[in-house]
Amino acid sequence: MQFGIFSVGDVTTDPTTGTTVSEHERIQAMTAIALKAEEVGLDVFATGEHHNPPFVPSSPTTMLGWIAARTEKLRLSTATTLITTNDPVKIAEDFAMLQHLSGGRADLTLGRGNTGPVYPWFGKDIRQGIPLAVENYHLLRRLWREKNIDWEGRFRTPLQGYTSTPAPLDDTPPFVWHGSIRSPEIAEQAAFYGDGFFHNNIFWNKEHTEQMVNLYRRRFEHYGHGSADQAIVGLGGQVFMADTENEAKRRFRPYFDNAPVYGHGPSLEDFTDMTPLTVGTPEMVIDKTLSFADYAGDYQRQLFLVDHAGLPLPQVLEQIEILGTQVVPVLRAEFDRRRPAHVPSDPPTHESLVAAGPGSPHRRVAPAASVATAAAKGEN
Repeated sequence: MQFGIFSVGDVTTDPTTGTTVSEHERIQAMTAIALKAEEVGLDVFATGEHHNPPFVPSSPTTMLGWIAARTEKLRLSTATTLITTNDPVKIAEDFAMLQHLSGGRADLTLGRGNTGPVYPWFGKDIRQGIPLAVENYHLLRRLWREKNIDWEGRFRTPLQGYTSTPAPLDDTPPFVWHGSIRSPEIAEQAAFYGDGFFHNNIFWNKEHTEQMVNLYRRRFEHYGHGSADQAIVGLGGQVFMADTENEAKRRFRPYFDNAPVYGHGPSLEDFTDMTPLTVGTPEMVIDKTLSFADYAGDYQRQLFLVDHAGLPLPQVLEQIEILGTQVVPVLRAEFDRRRPAHVPSDPPTHESLVAAGPGSPHRRVAPAASVATAAAKGEN
């Protein structure tokens, strides 16, 4: 099973000191966080993509390329790459290049994003979010799998005899996750292709997460990719740890209470009851994370958010140290012990996709008409 961290790259004032880091300092902090993740034995670092303040990661592949050059084992991913407002031609180029530079350690999570104004900034209409996601991803798959493409759709200029360069490493496209917290059409799209489904459930109760993941699992089986419990699922999580629960709450509460995304809302205690947020001891994080499989099934990737809301870098690095040395080794062993033999423990990697050969569904192109029928309508 893969464990890692993801960052949304927010620049937020530290409520305990009144200090706000610069954009440069925040970018440097994100790269330090990734290097620390590799140091302590985590598997994945994922960065968000935003094009508006107070966020800094507007160019994920630039950052991930820098990290790739300074790491050896860490898998590099996104949370999320905007399939709606980015040109799929540029996504194809950028992530194929990252594949080559990282030796195949790159994958990506595609999503629509949660910032409405980004659509007109890039010449798109938010009301077309789902059709954009469907059409752009189908084109992206073709760009990674075919040469001399002739293509025409609704949302970009046609292509005639177009070949994307560089071709994916070993002619094997990066593995794709489809990220969504509330759109059944995206769960349907992931299931249609047999891709991964990442439910970043940090704001949602377990009932909602269960509903979305189960929809994806049922449709994954419907499309013939395997049994529902073999579908490739990733989940988000959020933690802050200390030696005692009281100490963790004392230290984290000011950040929680003033966080731009949920500050001045539910209490810390109510939020931890309703969502995957765990503020307490490493043992509490282990127990709650293991419980995710009780309602989402056996899954393959767990990413934690640890660096937002103005938390200073030293505290973030401390949290990653605890994850790597005290939490993840236990989670790895326990999840493996519980997992049935027929359920994959890891999501597809470059190595496993190359070994699967050209016949692998992740390397084929699905008919565009079928995509439109299934994903755009969001069958369930």
